[in-house]
Amino acid sequence: MIVVTGATGNVGRALVDRLLAAGRPVRALTRDPARAGLPGRAEVVAFRPDDPAALFAGATHVFLYVQAVTAPLLAAAREHGVRHAVLLSSGLVQEGADETHPIHVMHATAEQHIRDSGLAWTFLRPNGFATNALQYAPQIRAGGDTVRGVYAGALSAPIHEDDIAAVAERVLLDDGHEGAVHRLTGPAAIGNAEQVAAIGDALGRKLTFVEVDPAEAGPDLFPHVPPGMLGRLLDSVAQTVGTPPEITGTVEELTGTPARAFDRWARDHAADFRP
Repeated sequence: MIVVTGATGNVGRALVDRLLAAGRPVRALTRDPARAGLPGRAEVVAFRPDDPAALFAGATHVFLYVQAVTAPLLAAAREHGVRHAVLLSSGLVQEGADETHPIHVMHATAEQHIRDSGLAWTFLRPNGFATNALQYAPQIRAGGDTVRGVYAGALSAPIHEDDIAAVAERVLLDDGHEGAVHRLTGPAAIGNAEQVAAIGDALGRKLTFVEVDPAEAGPDLFPHVPPGMLGRLLDSVAQTVGTPPEITGTVEELTGTPARAFDRWARDHAADFRP
């Protein structure tokens, strides 16, 4: 049995689908099973850390997202037979990183809890997610031809969430990944303005990126970013303007299939940008 936390998230849902397709039993943990909309073949269980037997009994592997990680939860997983924990961490955790950055602190702390747990572990450290472009969806669904955002020339190599899930599948099903750290990116650099143009192409529309002064950026442009974290996020994005991003071949090395480019992600998610 493989336990997947965050099973209704972008990566978790894709991973559940992949594991079921591979014929593996999956226990999908979610806060609200009634509204999860997960496949019927998955064992969907409410994520209640106070009932560890319901979460982990009979399981050997667990896929974790960072907010789920606590020392007591890991101890309970080990007590109930889990041997291997795979964490969806962050590319911000690396040598020479700003260790005061809140995203770094969150993920590095989770990694340390797992190292201290006695479980075998594997850390997946993706850089920017292609799904971050969903921040533009409200503007695009409204029907205009311009999209406001910060730093048109900020470069990243955004990764498709299903490519992360494909790597997680291999790490969970194949031997030899214990103690490994896998850095994950998309296959090519693309700027923010180019991302918006690619979304427009997927929709059959011509969209134009309009750069906004970062000092004027707020919740309307970053609705999913906690206010206390927005300033540090904008600082991080500013550092990527004109700077070639890290690009790894890890997705292809581990899955045998090249990572998908952003335009493919835009086509896969075109419905998310339509009214």
